[in-house]
Amino acid sequence: MSTGITLITGATGHLGANLVRHLLAEGEQVRVMIHTENDNGALDGLDVERVNGDLRNNKEISNAVQGCSHVFHCAALISTIDGDASQKREIFETNVNGTINILQAAISHNIEKVVVSGSLSATGYAPDNSSHEDMPFYPFDRHLPYGFTKHLTEHECLKAHANGLNVVIATSCAIIGPHDYMPSRLGRVLIDYANGSLRAYIPGGFEFVTSHDIAKGHILAMRHGRSGQKYIFGTTYSSVDDLLAIFSEVTGRPLPKLRLSPWLMATLAEIADKTWYKAFPNHPRRFTPGAVRLLQMHRRASHEKAKQELGYQPTQLSDAVKEAYDDFVRRGLIVPAK
Repeated sequence: MSTGITLITGATGHLGANLVRHLLAEGEQVRVMIHTENDNGALDGLDVERVNGDLRNNKEISNAVQGCSHVFHCAALISTIDGDASQKREIFETNVNGTINILQAAISHNIEKVVVSGSLSATGYAPDNSSHEDMPFYPFDRHLPYGFTKHLTEHECLKAHANGLNVVIATSCAIIGPHDYMPSRLGRVLIDYANGSLRAYIPGGFEFVTSHDIAKGHILAMRHGRSGQKYIFGTTYSSVDDLLAIFSEVTGRPLPKLRLSPWLMATLAEIADKTWYKAFPNHPRRFTPGAVRLLQMHRRASHEKAKQELGYQPTQLSDAVKEAYDDFVRRGLIVPAK
């Protein structure tokens, strides 16, 4: 793919950790930009060059990019809460200004090509909640700060394309699969389920992508993606009921007995957001108004463009769940059911 060093930002995240392993398996020379404050266990034992850097620091970004030929910009501050003013500012500076810094450094150092990770939350949708790449972001809906920043990130990529940078947007759906070291929200749900502590759930659905597919999609976008274009990478739509059925088959544990009313959970999440969490606006929580709302939208996404232009071929969601389960067991986060 490359004639030199490939830089990956966000290499300790779920997407990044899988992308690093795919590139190394293909013989690529990989440099990763890490945040010294973060847990970097996702990179243990891997033959990568490490550089410290903060997306908000121009000089550190320039140093990380210098000497590379290609850049995968996967780093972002992900959040499913509204947060207070300080958190909104942090999300904006990390996701938007951080991307600007990456793109400007890529132009300054004559990078051959950049792939920037996008989010389905920054993609518009039809009345039936289906999406494809050409659907514009609808700003008057109720979006979380994260979704707004990912929309603005796409705008900055198009500006950089207009200024001559070869840049492609690789849009991700909800990721599931191995090498989930944070772990992600979906990874924590699988861990709780497998350990018998998930006793209730709410129905809904979303477009999911396996960690293999999204990593492979990024590589295909780098190899074949047209500059200024956006490609959505998904594996399949799944209802929560069907996903938990896969969890049950993989873990050997029964389905939770409580299937809660979406309307009730949405109401409780709104009340909690305006009462208890008003005093703790940045406190993480499983059921936020945004999370409940997304599940009830039953978002679906087309990946036909990626298939036709890039040769993208999705794998199986059930295989990814099994791989994620085995990886969590290996790392001691799941104790198998007897």
